[in-house]
Amino acid sequence: MRVKSKEIELAYDEIGTGPAVLLIHGFPLNRQMWQPQLNAVAQAGFRAIAFDLPGFGESELPSATPTIDSFADYTVGLMEALGIEKAAIAGMSMGGYILQNLLERYPQRIAAACFIATKSAADDEAGKARRTALATEAERLGSNPITKLFAELLFAPDTVETNPHLVAQVISWMRATDPKAVAGGLLAMRDRKDYTPLLPGFQQPTAFIGGAEDRAGSPHSGEVFQKGLPDCLGITVIEKAGHMVNMERPDVFNRALIAFLHGANLV
Repeated sequence: MRVKSKEIELAYDEIGTGPAVLLIHGFPLNRQMWQPQLNAVAQAGFRAIAFDLPGFGESELPSATPTIDSFADYTVGLMEALGIEKAAIAGMSMGGYILQNLLERYPQRIAAACFIATKSAADDEAGKARRTALATEAERLGSNPITKLFAELLFAPDTVETNPHLVAQVISWMRATDPKAVAGGLLAMRDRKDYTPLLPGFQQPTAFIGGAEDRAGSPHSGEVFQKGLPDCLGITVIEKAGHMVNMERPDVFNRALIAFLHGANLV
């Protein structure tokens, strides 16, 4: 399905009825990463929605270079187009950066927030330099070099060994991503602010879910969220899972996410 958000069309999937739950994918992925969650969340009594960020998956690429602000604005535009006043939002990795931006700039639209394999800190100078170099490489050579790098970071070693089909599937999504979107996403993440000092101001029910073997994220980010957020209902760190925790251990992940959604009293 497609819907107009601001000046572009966004592709999305929707299933179920009840309080809205919006799922924001990571970089350089698309809404298909939420396939193991949509039915489970809907069957638990929620209206589950996964969408492609601008330029990713089947969504249109904006003419302007994206920022985390603009990604958040398009997300709110999607909510408005779908008649959603308020939603519980789960954001994975870059989606978690967008979620923190939404909590800062659109707090009235967020009923609850689940941070997945993400962090609140900004990039240090070395991290910013790496993203700049990767963005330049994506513009010059396409998405394949970035795909190769991320493919090595996204999964726990056990997943690579036991589930090569999943690894191949995710790699195919990354390879299909428009290089302009890849470069834009890298620059948007490079320029994001440090949200750690703002965490105490986020009053909504929150939670963190991560993988114990996440090589792309910070191993202590869950503790930072738990310490900083005033209404954190807990952190869940899933064994034998990496950055793609929701796809590597979907049953365990779904139980944690649905328990949070029920605990947040969204009805």
